[in-house]
Amino acid sequence: MILTTTASLEGYRIESYEGIVSSEIVMGANIVRDLMAGVRDVIGGRSGAYEEKLAEARHMATEGIKKQAESLGAEAIVGIRYDIETIGQGMLICVATGTAVRVVCQ
Repeated sequence: MILTTTASLEGYRIESYEGIVSSEIVMGANIVRDLMAGVRDVIGGRSGAYEEKLAEARHMATEGIKKQAESLGAEAIVGIRYDIETIGQGMLICVATGTAVRVVCQ
C-alpha cells in the first residue's frame, strides 16, 4: 500500500478513485499522569511519554485506513491527513482520512 499526503503519486497515474477512507482512534491519554510519570523525559518542552502515545494513535489510525483501502481494492491512499485532539478528561482522539485509489505505473 502506497501512502502519501500529496494528491498525486510521482511515477504513477491514478486510474480510479475508490472512495474516502477514515479511521478514528480514541484512547486514554491521561496527560497529567503521563507527564508526571515522564517528567524526566521532558527536555526542551518535549515529553517522550506523550509523544509515544501520539505515535501509537497515529499508527493505529493509519492501519485502519490501510485496511479500508485494501477492502476497496485500492493500491494507494492519497491526500492523507491526521487530526489529533484531546477530548474530555485524559482522552485522545486521532482521525486519519485519505482517498483510496487504484494506480498504474507510468
